[in-house]
Parts: sequence; structure tokens; C-alpha cells
Amino acid sequence: MALGETRFIFITGGVVSSLGKGIAAASIGRLLVARGLSVQLQKFDPYINVDPGTMSPYQHGEVFVTEDGAETDLDLGHYERYTDANTNRASNVTAGGIYNTVIRRERRGDYLGATVQVVPHITNEIKQRIRLMADSSDVDFVVTEIGGTVGDIESLPFLESIRQFPVEVGRRRCMFIHLTLVPYIGHAGELKTKPTQHSVNELRRIGIAPDMVMCRSESELGSDIRGKIALFASLPVEAVVSAYDVDDIYRVPLAFHDQGVDDFILREHFGLEVREPDLSCWAAIIDRAGEAHRRARIALVGKYVQLEDAYLSVVEALRHAGVHHDAKVEVDWIDSEAVGDHEIFERVAAADGILIPGGFGGRGWEGMIRAARAARERGIPYLGICLGMHVAVSEFARHVGGMDGANSTEMDMETPFPVIDLLPEQKEIADMGGTMRLGADPVKLHDDTRIRELYREPVVYERHRHRYEVNNHLRKRLETAGLVYSGTSPDERLVEAIELSRDAHPFYVASQYHPEFKSRPERPAPLFFEFVGAALDRAESERPASLSAAAASASA
Repeated sequence: MALGETRFIFITGGVVSSLGKGIAAASIGRLLVARGLSVQLQKFDPYINVDPGTMSPYQHGEVFVTEDGAETDLDLGHYERYTDANTNRASNVTAGGIYNTVIRRERRGDYLGATVQVVPHITNEIKQRIRLMADSSDVDFVVTEIGGTVGDIESLPFLESIRQFPVEVGRRRCMFIHLTLVPYIGHAGELKTKPTQHSVNELRRIGIAPDMVMCRSESELGSDIRGKIALFASLPVEAVVSAYDVDDIYRVPLAFHDQGVDDFILREHFGLEVREPDLSCWAAIIDRAGEAHRRARIALVGKYVQLEDAYLSVVEALRHAGVHHDAKVEVDWIDSEAVGDHEIFERVAAADGILIPGGFGGRGWEGMIRAARAARERGIPYLGICLGMHVAVSEFARHVGGMDGANSTEMDMETPFPVIDLLPEQKEIADMGGTMRLGADPVKLHDDTRIRELYREPVVYERHRHRYEVNNHLRKRLETAGLVYSGTSPDERLVEAIELSRDAHPFYVASQYHPEFKSRPERPAPLFFEFVGAALDRAESERPASLSAAAASASA
């Protein structure tokens, strides 16, 4: 579809933040894809950072990395998982990125002496990013989520830009969807629509009249509440959607479809006749997840476990793998700083599988080393990702390779055995933002290894986000001690994956890359699929003995 035919959907939020605009946008994307349409989703973030790459996970949650190497908002992970379409650099735009571009142009003299202002220069740049999304992707629909809440000062340039956008491309090619909150006041026993009314009025004051209102609530809204909101929003009742809580976020597209959201968007608003959606596979996966009868407990040992969104894609990848094993994966969140405590350590050692995800810095490092050692010595399935591979290599070097004090130079610059060291091309870099090894690169999988068997391909493309790698000067010594290099860069200069042989361990694998970013509900990442399978094998081989012991104790 040519740029002139692309339709645009803008999603705004009101009342409070964290209502789930990202899930709403992704769910709409899923419904459109299920009807055979091509869709790209886009997130506008109002903060001044150029991207979230330098932000603490406690501030922002996970940094999601796209195929082309952009560090982005975690909502892009939802977009990819729901639509199975890769996002790119144009998919996440921040206020900092917009201002940075405009200021650099001003310094070059691109504006020919004009006074540079928010309107039109900033707003024009924002609109150009929307057009770029449609132009570069050649899609039927672009769905753009505006971060923040209507009324926030920092969101105003983005809202002004989407207000102007229909003037340039045509109102019939644009749709505005507003997501609000309908709270339940317990002592009054009532749902309150006033916050939604005020939010819609605030949006109108900016010059945007919503074409659909989605109302977040704990339970499904009745027709009387929806009718009241429709009256004040000047909308038909079918344009007021009950976005109620569901037991599984992947069920949201089905709930929207049941209320006719996709029919209203396509037929009523855009006047398009499109085939009915095929949601059978999507619904089957959700049903399978609900009926899963097997169980595996995975100890996720990390630095940022107080905020689960810091590892969002990892947890979703575990869920995807679990569903395809007819299993529920229970994540046991373990603060790596606490693994020195005996009780916490035993909890880790009693898990069906141990996973150490990515991260930066030395806090909790030695706790991760202890967890990896427990996995290796006790035969517990282990999966390390990025930092988790550095942990595995350092632990192996210390306790198997005879390199006492082996470490990563990120943690100890004076280590006698720097088994993990800064990439050579990183050593002269001063800026922190956007300077790591980022995005998809080819990974050569070596013959006669577990990873090669899992992927069934000699070369795969996986996404990276790191500065440190296995030190080539010590690679041979580690290999002689029994560490298997199962994946490398095509020129074999960089180690991409390590493992222990099947004779040495049932499943002990770590990757420098991040397989979780490419996991999908319908298509789990191979490393996660096999890891969860190994954890289930351990759980089901250990459980009968423990149950028998418990029964004997009870009868005694």
C-alpha cells in the first residue's frame, strides 16, 4: 500500500499513567494483522533522554533492542510479540531525540536564519517521524501511541502534532482513540465516570476529539455506564469500549474483538471492508496456557528484581516456552545481592532451573557467581543471557579452569585472569548512550553442539546489547578445561555462546546475545524452549521422590 493510502491511528491516555496504552495499541495491531492487514506500531515518549539506553531499569523498566540496533521503550516488545512484525529505529521517538535533531539542524544553518520554535519546527519534525513510519514500511496502518497523560506539559508538542496531522493527510485517514480510567469507589459502591469526562474534555481543549474511548476498569462495564460516557463524549455507544482486567494480557485482543473494536475501526470509521479476523491460533495458545498442568520453578537471579518490568521480555519468553510444553513457569525472583544468605542460596539451589539475565555493573556479581556454581555443580539447568554468560565463564574459570580470581574487567580491573574484557572497539568510546554493540548480528553455530541442534541452522541472527566479550587471550585455556564455544561471530573473533557437554551437565548454556527479544507466543525462542524443557525434566524427576518423602513423613 502506498504512503497516500496508509491509515493512521493515534492512541492517547488520560487520568493516570500506566493504564496499558501499550497493550491496547498492540491488541489493536493484533486484530488488524489477523484480518490480513500490514501494521507498524510506534511509540512517542515525552522525556528528554534521546533514548532509554542510559536510564536505570528502576526508572524505565527493560530496554528493548530492535533488529536495527535501537534502544527503545519496553512497549515495543509488546508490539512485536502481538503482531509478529519487527519494529525499527523509527518505532520509538522521544522528545530528546526530536529536539536533538532540530538543534543539530539549526547549528548547520538548515533553517536559513529563522527563529526556531516548538511550532512549527518541533511539531513538523514529529509529523515527519509519523510519515517516515508509513513511508519506510509501506503498510496499511500505522498505530502511534503517545506516552504520558493528557495534561502533562511535556506531552503537548506531540499532541499538537497529531492534532495537525489530519489537516495534512485527511481526517478520514486518521483516528483518535483515548484510553482513560473508570475507577470503582468502594465506600460508595459505584463506578465513577467523571475522571473520563474530564479527560475527554482536556483532550478536546487541545483540539482533538476522540473517535473511540477505551475505559480501563477492574470489571466489565455495563451498558448504562458506557451509555453515560458516550453521551458526554459525543460518541455512539459502540465507540465506548470496556477495557476491563483479564487474567492474561494476551486475552485483550479477544476481549476487544468481542466488543467489535476492529469492526468499528475498519467499517464504521475508515469505511473499509476487510475479511473477518482469524484469531483461532491466538485463542488456542491462550486456552493452552490456561489448561497447562505441568509446573517448573525458575530462579531468576538478577540485580533489578524489585521491578519485574526490568526483565519483561525474559519473563514473556519463559511463558511462551512454558505454553508449548503445556506448563506453567513459576518465576522465583531472587535478588543477586541476597544469594550470600544461606536460606536464599538454598532456595536458588532447589529451583528446577536457574536463569541469570543481562545487566551492568558489579552490584550482586558474586551472588550470581554462587548461583551459576550451584547450577553447574548440582546439575540444575542453567541459562545465562549476556551478563549471565559473563558470570558462567568467570565461575567456570575460577572453579574448573584453575584461574583463581578470574573475573570480568567490568567488575575488577586488576583481576589476574580477565576472562571477560571490553571489546577492542569500545575502549576509546567516551559517550555512554547508543555506543554499545547493538542490534542483530550473525551468529555462527558450531557443529556437534546443543545450540546447533536447537536452532537447526548453521547461522542465525540474534540481537545484542553489550560492551564486554570473552577475552580471546584466555579462550584456549578455558576450552582445554572443558568449556564449549558453541557459537561465535562468523569470523570466530567473538564468542557468542558457550555450553557444557551433555556428559558434563544436562543443560548448561549461555549466550552473549538476547534471545528473549525475538520470542513470540506462537514461536518461542529456541534457547528458552529447551531450557524450560530441561527444567521440567528435572522437576518431574525430583518431584515423585520428594512427594513420597512427604507422604511417609505425614503417615509417621
